[in-house]
Amino acid sequence: MDENRLTDPLEQDQDREHDQSLRPRRLDEFIGQEKIKQNLRVFIAAARQRGEVLDHVLLHGPPGLGKTTLAQIIAAEMDLEVRLTSGPAFTNSAELIALLSEQTEQRAIFIDEIHRLGRVVEEHLYPAMEDWRVELIIDKGPNARHFNLQLEPFTLIGATTRAGLITAALRSRFGIVCHLDFYPPEELAIIVTRSAGILGLEIRPEGALEIARRSRGTPRAANRLLRRVRDYAQVDGQDVIDRQVADQGLTRLGVDERGLEPLDRRYLELVIKHFGGGPVGVQNLSVSLGEETDTLEDVVEPYLIQSGLLMRTARGRETTPLARTHLGLENE
Repeated sequence: MDENRLTDPLEQDQDREHDQSLRPRRLDEFIGQEKIKQNLRVFIAAARQRGEVLDHVLLHGPPGLGKTTLAQIIAAEMDLEVRLTSGPAFTNSAELIALLSEQTEQRAIFIDEIHRLGRVVEEHLYPAMEDWRVELIIDKGPNARHFNLQLEPFTLIGATTRAGLITAALRSRFGIVCHLDFYPPEELAIIVTRSAGILGLEIRPEGALEIARRSRGTPRAANRLLRRVRDYAQVDGQDVIDRQVADQGLTRLGVDERGLEPLDRRYLELVIKHFGGGPVGVQNLSVSLGEETDTLEDVVEPYLIQSGLLMRTARGRETTPLARTHLGLENE
């Protein structure tokens, strides 16, 4: 995208030191996703009582909800070292085998964007997940020699924003599957308040809730907006972030009361003004807006749909009456 989207959950924070400091380290510190936490506590306690590694875990859901953080927490709760990597990082099966075989003791391996593993790489992962072994092939053709390499037991934690792209064979090998949902404003306000305390900021409950309401249901966006509001407050000489300070800062950032940014509003206005409210195909919208279809499908549309401003139908995208009201286009 050509514009910096503060609420984009796919956008990685530039302030990585603060981003790391804001991450919870244990389940008790992790806010929200209560059912997932309850289940994980049981599974982790049972595995520890048996003296076994935790079953493989698949975390899926929209970006920015804490999948990486939760993976690190799971490893910490199991007292395991965790190795972080991603699906696109593996260009061949040898790299996967090297990662798996370098273990000298039980640990956790986190693979982000696991749906992007190559098919050959993925097939080498199956026996590793099931039987703690990988097949090592030396040489090629008639001189090829096959060896089974035994591995130390490990917990594989996979994360994906596109669970539908994971093959059935890979998905079936995960014993624990968790879907992370968007956060309600009340839970995000708690996260904002906690982050403000870590950053040494004084924030009022109504200020935290105002930031939370505009954070598109994702902690990553909430923490990013908090830091930018802090900048405005500091320059303006405001010592406390209340609702007015938060509103002024977010308005100057271009984030409206529903958490929409300029691209979101241009998207809705285009569908309403140029396509009569829809239905219209995403390809047409991509060309008209000058944005990739992946950007529209992964970043823009999920929140618009969740907010009741947009519908995906078999014929294309359609706006709702609420979108017209929000943009003041009732007569369009």
